[in-house]
Amino acid sequence: MKTIGLLGGMSWESTAEYYRLLNELTRDRLGGLHSARCVLYSVDFAEIEQLQAQGRWAEAGELLAAAAQRLEAAGADLVLICTNTMHKVADRVQAGLSVPLLHLADATADAVKTAGLTRIGLLGTAFTMEQEFYRGRLSAAGLDVRVPDADGRALVHRVIYEELCRGVVRGPSRAACQRVIADLVAAGAEGIILGCTEIELLIGAEDSPVPVFPTARIHAEAAIEAALSPH
Repeated sequence: MKTIGLLGGMSWESTAEYYRLLNELTRDRLGGLHSARCVLYSVDFAEIEQLQAQGRWAEAGELLAAAAQRLEAAGADLVLICTNTMHKVADRVQAGLSVPLLHLADATADAVKTAGLTRIGLLGTAFTMEQEFYRGRLSAAGLDVRVPDADGRALVHRVIYEELCRGVVRGPSRAACQRVIADLVAAGAEGIILGCTEIELLIGAEDSPVPVFPTARIHAEAAIEAALSPH
């Protein structure tokens, strides 16, 4: 099994899910006492969030690129950025590596297309929902991407940063996000991308009338497939 490099801490709540998923998936594939070969570099999310809020993406890219290089130096054969939003700097991170960066949006687009869907709703941070770095990559893969209205986007963004990233899971926030999902479905969405790795802590398949695509799990599944590939 190849060694998976995890660039995490954004937030650590979802990075812990990545670690659990990678090990469960490895156990399910290989059986017995097998677990995932992986190395983790966990950043201080407070520093990253400040750079996000101030629009200092180039600096954030340099910080993550340096961290990814440490993962490669520690033996990683492939690297995951364990967050959707910071794929805004994925090209900068990949440029500093000689091993592959497994792009979360690509893995997600593949999962949606495998399910036979094209019109897809996207939940995530405001950066992910509103900017082209993520939506554009999904669209380039042939998907028709729909996002909530301004109020819905603000609500989901607030729940992510003020609650989920702090380990807070609230019933009223789940109900509010269910209403946002219902609006997307009414607007024609055939499925919902949970395009922030923390949203999976709040929303599951039972919370949506259409299929949901949990991006942390999808990313972990793609990583295990790549790590166990002979190529």
